[in-house]
Amino acid sequence: MKAEKPQPVKFFIGALFSDEDLLSQAQQLCIKRIGDIDFHSESFPFDETTYYDGEMGRPIFRMFFSFQALINPGELANLKIKCNEIEETLSVSGARKVNLDIGYLDFHKMVLASAKYNGQKIYLDHGIYADPTLIFERGKFHPFEHTFPDFKQGSYTPVFEKLRNCYKTQLKS
Repeated sequence: MKAEKPQPVKFFIGALFSDEDLLSQAQQLCIKRIGDIDFHSESFPFDETTYYDGEMGRPIFRMFFSFQALINPGELANLKIKCNEIEETLSVSGARKVNLDIGYLDFHKMVLASAKYNGQKIYLDHGIYADPTLIFERGKFHPFEHTFPDFKQGSYTPVFEKLRNCYKTQLKS
């Protein structure tokens, strides 16, 4: 059977940040390297873990923004590398104040990119893995057992529902 070109997906970034000015700069660099942004969420307190406290300081927030263009899901590894470069460019004395977690969604799932191996992650390229994070079943998003705690607790669900609806509208037009 001949391989088919995949349907394009909706890319987004779940940015962790402790400095709003650096987040704004990161968004501008993302626009230059990835494309126009079509959605920004509210900022959510990021307090499910203290993992980033030493590097980023407190308080830390998470905010989502998505890209207007639908993109081939095969670009996930390359886009994660671009995000890592942006993080490094904006680091302060070697410490990140902005962490850009890029991922995508389609009708059935939400996937994040990761540079860290874990058993459920699927190797892509350039040291980057795909981390299946949420699945859309029976009309709503559900976490997997391995899903990060802040994605499991449900506060972000309205964001992903909005992005999924936007994706559906974009595919129709």
